[in-house]
Amino acid sequence: MQFKKVNNRLSTSVQILPAELVDVAEAGFKSIICNRPDGEGSDQPTFAELAAAAKAAGLEARYVPVISGRVTERDAELFTKAMAEMPSPVLAFCRSGARSTMMWEMSQRLAPTLKAEDQASVTSADVVIVGAGAAGIAAASSLLARQRDLDIVIIDPADTHYYQPGWTLVGGGVFDAKSTARPTASLIPRGVRWIKAAVAAFEPEDNAVILEGCPKIIYKRLIVSPGLKLNWAGIEGLSETLGKNGVTSNYRYDLAPYTWELVQNLKSGKAIFTQPPMPIKCAGAPQKALYLSADHWLRNGALKNIDVEFYNSGAVLFGVAHYVPALMDYVKKYNTKLNFGHTLTKIDGPAHKAWFTKANADGTKETIETQFDMIHVVPPQQAPDFIRSSPLADQAGWVDVDQSTLSHKKFTNIWALGDVMNAPNAKTAAAARKQAPVVANNILKDMGLCTGTASYDGYGSCPLTVERGKIIFAEFGYGGKLLPTFPPWMIDSQKPSKLAWLLKERLLPPIYWHAMLKGKEWYAKPELIG
Repeated sequence: MQFKKVNNRLSTSVQILPAELVDVAEAGFKSIICNRPDGEGSDQPTFAELAAAAKAAGLEARYVPVISGRVTERDAELFTKAMAEMPSPVLAFCRSGARSTMMWEMSQRLAPTLKAEDQASVTSADVVIVGAGAAGIAAASSLLARQRDLDIVIIDPADTHYYQPGWTLVGGGVFDAKSTARPTASLIPRGVRWIKAAVAAFEPEDNAVILEGCPKIIYKRLIVSPGLKLNWAGIEGLSETLGKNGVTSNYRYDLAPYTWELVQNLKSGKAIFTQPPMPIKCAGAPQKALYLSADHWLRNGALKNIDVEFYNSGAVLFGVAHYVPALMDYVKKYNTKLNFGHTLTKIDGPAHKAWFTKANADGTKETIETQFDMIHVVPPQQAPDFIRSSPLADQAGWVDVDQSTLSHKKFTNIWALGDVMNAPNAKTAAAARKQAPVVANNILKDMGLCTGTASYDGYGSCPLTVERGKIIFAEFGYGGKLLPTFPPWMIDSQKPSKLAWLLKERLLPPIYWHAMLKGKEWYAKPELIG
């Protein structure tokens, strides 16, 4: 690990993992300060996990969360108080270390004002892309496939890029977690500049993106694709018990293996699977975890001793009615109890209890308490903080775009794709694969480098893993319109298919890594509307 020494009392660093705190203690530190709010990244441990590991390592821990782009004097006051009260030397950290350094500077009144023009050089690019996830890298590659000499900048602080669709199969014992992760640097397209930093704010009137620490990047055209935020703190008690006490989630890289561990070890009792209010990333994933788990229990003879329950905030099993009958066959096969209109609000891991708010038909609500031996939790989800507080957001906090062209409704040189925008499509990697060429085409048209406007039809794909070796392959667009890629004689979307499983397990990962992220638009050429 590398630490940036500020003085004899304080050093700063990038995100610390629980397993690294022993090394932190051995390096001579007595205390840690976490300046990163829970839920900023899918691979980020919660402060509760860090605090427990710090205690075990003999370190004092303090939580002083600072929202990127919204640094206040109150934050600096809390940081100063923590430094005064905690034994030194202290290691403070956030995602990149920048917020922690800024806190120290503000606390010492060395930087009474934060003016980008005074503190940072300004760079510029033809196209700036916020986010190096599936959507951002695919958009960059699609642009370069059409116009090789574009000056493109990608902004993202993450060292690691994850194939998140694979986490369901990690939780089902099919994939190894490490196979879903690659260094971000290895995926940035050749010729694209990568700024390894977090975005703090947008100034669309000035065509500028402000980075954490206040550097300013000027763009001619902007693509916004930072994904969404998993709000683990939105469920009382969840952060403190994740990864133990039978509480897991396939929505986090480090927890998906724990799901499989729980499934293998559970021989009897109650297994609960939850789904929060929409919108969420991959709406089928909550029940995919259920089906793969129940299939394992059925195969090893344990299912007869396990009560399986699905608690869904929504009113239906799946949003596209065409696929529901086939899914209901599996609900019956696994003897699963369905609880609609139930939202998980609180969890007590050590007591193995969960509380749900139930929405009744007459408009009233009541609290339901239940026991569990294993619970797979899907957290509520929202746009990242720096998006929700920006002029790009709609009233719900998502980037406000035209659902066909994916251009911003107010700022004509801004586009968005992936999970962060407000088009009413399924938030899946398959959707981003179709959106990237649309955005690339429409940006080049705006530059006068091509003709014809590309249109996105809302396509999304959800391979519903109903058992090991079989999938119901759901493909649909806006309004639930069926948009099958393959003829029914090859893959019948209303029947579980071995071929669809082969596609999911063997073909989709290499298509993701070697086609989608490389600008090869197999079955993804955009339709031009004018």
